[in-house]
Amino acid sequence: MYNRKLKYRILSIFAAAVMTLTAITPVWADEENAETTEASAEASSDSETESAAPEIAGLTYESTMELSFAECFDVYYYKDGYKLLDVHDDARYLVVPEGKEAPEGLDADIRVLQQPLDTIYMAATSPMALFDVIGSVDAIKFSGLDASGWYIQAAADAIDNGDMTFAGKYDEPDYELLVGDDCDLAIESTMILHAPKVQEMIETLGIPVFVDRSSYESQPLGRTEWIKLYGAMMNKEEEANTFFDQQAQIIEKLKDFTNTEKTVAFFYINTSGSPVVRSPKDYISSMIEVAGGRNVFADLQDDSGKTSVSITMEEFYNTAVDADYLIYNSSIDSSVKNIDDLLAKDSLMADFKAVKEGNVWVTDDSMYQHTDTIGELINDLNLMFTDGNEEDMTFLHKLS
Repeated sequence: MYNRKLKYRILSIFAAAVMTLTAITPVWADEENAETTEASAEASSDSETESAAPEIAGLTYESTMELSFAECFDVYYYKDGYKLLDVHDDARYLVVPEGKEAPEGLDADIRVLQQPLDTIYMAATSPMALFDVIGSVDAIKFSGLDASGWYIQAAADAIDNGDMTFAGKYDEPDYELLVGDDCDLAIESTMILHAPKVQEMIETLGIPVFVDRSSYESQPLGRTEWIKLYGAMMNKEEEANTFFDQQAQIIEKLKDFTNTEKTVAFFYINTSGSPVVRSPKDYISSMIEVAGGRNVFADLQDDSGKTSVSITMEEFYNTAVDADYLIYNSSIDSSVKNIDDLLAKDSLMADFKAVKEGNVWVTDDSMYQHTDTIGELINDLNLMFTDGNEEDMTFLHKLS
């Protein structure tokens, strides 16, 4: 760990070079939009990797966290409060209890998270809701969004009252601020993979970087189950388990529900005028199935590994023109407020069955940040498929 003077010396040497490099790094609209431009890493399917606890010299293994849906991480518990967070296909993080030290001879790929973790830079957006649920927003002192960018009220309030400070976006952090206030952890989304020099700089300054890969989960509740990982990180396992069980109960109520066989296209139209739809293997597609519908693009052939796929308007028209429902993803493009806005995107939309029958819906702008209430979005979809009351929905709104 570098002392503060050395950190500043490093900062002065490298900051200019890093900022020059990051200036040419693509800036994505948000984390969800980034998913449409990068391949999704496959969750590890090796049963030995998932079940065998790593041996760490000096530590005694006790148990492994039980997971119901998540496939992209594991948490291993060791004696005296040590925990290993294993984020598959990325990195491992050893959580060291307050007052204790990391054992000597750790594998080079294991990063140390020294508790208490109470000065966090939250450059990712999706984990904020999970921190809110377990009562740990007060540990986040720096934000990658200003107050106006947060749909999580606790985060916006913390910035407004001075308990949290905007410290720059993920690709342009305020290094001096982070170092000067002794930031002890940077939580990043996978967008940091587009700015490797920024991650390198943060780590060079002695701040560990944790990359949230929850968007790679194929099951919708797998994404919400990341609350258990953050619960372990913050010593809030009980709060995390209680909340996750509540969300799982929403899905449990639908387990014997007969699928309506109604079809839906979940999409938005990008700045190039091309429709962007969800991959059949994406968690949104899974949510549609659980809720009692069918993704009209279930047979979409795409080998890119992306969670969202850009297609031609002709292909979109041929596949979705007779879909029972259209859902416009406003968490990416919030410009569609009514049917006329949709038709302004492309006049061909007027031919769609869902447009003619008044079954065009839009997501709430805040949907992507609310990883804590995915169960409620599934419930919204179910209400839509079964002609339920829109007033009972949280994230879906019908366009007029």
